[in-house]
Amino acid sequence: MITLTPEAVAKVKEIGEQQNPKPAALRVGVRGGGCSGFSYAMMFDSGEKDENDNEFEIDGLKVRVDNMSAMYLEGCEVDYVEQLDGSGFKFNNPNVRNTCGCGQSFNV
Repeated sequence: MITLTPEAVAKVKEIGEQQNPKPAALRVGVRGGGCSGFSYAMMFDSGEKDENDNEFEIDGLKVRVDNMSAMYLEGCEVDYVEQLDGSGFKFNNPNVRNTCGCGQSFNV
């Protein structure tokens, strides 16, 4: 499935602690859009696991990925980076063939 680096897990937990109500899981997925066809999505999920979800735990953090997104995210690593020009989550996805110029979308 996918992995999250320790830095990404720590940042998600930090942000999750500030949410009210507390999220049940982190949802990671792929949606259509962007100049290359697909973009990544990350959001907190406060509901129950859907029947089409894959759910697993990484260092105490529940992660949910829907079946459709799972095929695009197989082997993907999510990292959290802090740099001088900005910080954020970075997807290292071995399935990507091309990305757009701005780096916000991809195709497989």
